[in-house]
Amino acid sequence: MPFVPSRHNVIARLPDSSDHVIANPLSGSADLLDAEEAAALIAGKPADEQTAVARGYLVDSAEEAQRYRAAYLDFVEARDQDEIQIFFAPTYACNFACSYCYQSEYAPTPRTDTVDVIAAFFRYVDTTFRDRKKYLTLFGGEPLLPHENHRATLQALIAGAAARNLDVAVVTNGYHLADYLDLLGQAHLREIQVTLDGIGAVHDGRRPLHGGGATFERVVQGIDQALARDIPINLRMVVDRENLPGLVDLAHFASARGWTKHPRFKTQVGRNYELHYCQVTQNRLYSRLGLAEAFAALATAHPEVLDLHRPSYGLAKTLVETGTLPEPVFDACPGTKTEWAFDATGRIYACTATVGKPGEALGTFYPNVQLDEQQVAHWQDRDVLAIPECKGCSMQLACGGGCASLAKNQTGRLHAPDCRPVQELLGLGMSLYRPALNPKPAHDAPGCDCTATSCD
Repeated sequence: MPFVPSRHNVIARLPDSSDHVIANPLSGSADLLDAEEAAALIAGKPADEQTAVARGYLVDSAEEAQRYRAAYLDFVEARDQDEIQIFFAPTYACNFACSYCYQSEYAPTPRTDTVDVIAAFFRYVDTTFRDRKKYLTLFGGEPLLPHENHRATLQALIAGAAARNLDVAVVTNGYHLADYLDLLGQAHLREIQVTLDGIGAVHDGRRPLHGGGATFERVVQGIDQALARDIPINLRMVVDRENLPGLVDLAHFASARGWTKHPRFKTQVGRNYELHYCQVTQNRLYSRLGLAEAFAALATAHPEVLDLHRPSYGLAKTLVETGTLPEPVFDACPGTKTEWAFDATGRIYACTATVGKPGEALGTFYPNVQLDEQQVAHWQDRDVLAIPECKGCSMQLACGGGCASLAKNQTGRLHAPDCRPVQELLGLGMSLYRPALNPKPAHDAPGCDCTATSCD
């Protein structure tokens, strides 16, 4: 029986080293190799063929194709039973004037019949997602604005979620968080996501109030008070060349504040990038790989940054921390599968990357229920088997085709790839984490971070 190198082998060289790492998401195997071993395996002539076959690096092509089909069916079945995250944007208004806001040009007509809209939203959820596990995430704009009509809207949403035993998450800029903690305490809170882009003037320069005004101290007070109540905080940092070095100061600040030791505290880093509109200061933006390289260099020079956050670096973080690879990813886009988004105008969207964007609505839940089933099917059919560029790519089961919204923005096609630099990320991550992994990992948020500015 002739054995050939698996089409799913991912082989990456560790930076500043002759060592390599091989990972195969389909077989679940991963090993460190020296340069000679890596070259032999790439050529299909490893010194120990029996071990290479047992590890899934050398395969019978027909047998591997069968395992691929079985793994795909398992993936689809698990996804169809997975929890759905339901986003609701009660407003697109915001009290901040963030320098990189992608919703600044959104201007949907607000409704005055909010009570009826919310009732219709929950009727739709009750009917459409009746047999699925789910939770509600309040999004925006900014969902925690100070006026009484905003507070009444939040009260109705929280009451509706409580009546259905739904967990609630909140994505907020944090400025009015302290004022809303009593109301939010009526919900079963899964987490509150708050963004800090640095400390003091760094944050204030990027995320000021409309009309000017500092925001950092108010946001910090909200985080402190939430953690004091044992409310989970997911601290998000949106970074580019302007503020990445400031993560060192933020790491020191979070440690001194006691945040990094709190069991309900976790973090995520989002890349500032162009989602729907061009940014004026494009020269400060990182590519995916550029940010990964810059973060690795920063963390190497200042290891304390890793006490605040450890990026996934694709397969690397899970592999180093657990000794296992993540399950194969046949589809990295949750839109219309395990994520839906709704807004107070009565519209339905695929995900947070499209919610509120003109022309992206898939239907309405109010005043009438209408859904473009053809568009929905096009979203739901998108995976690595449906994207032509993914079919022959050895990185497909680590990349999953990336973000559908970004792919559409870049190519005009939903069934196009939003490629990840899988090999480079794996090499960087293994180089960064392998020598100095702490026994207890940092409080990092797992999974897709499709929120205000990132889906990396």
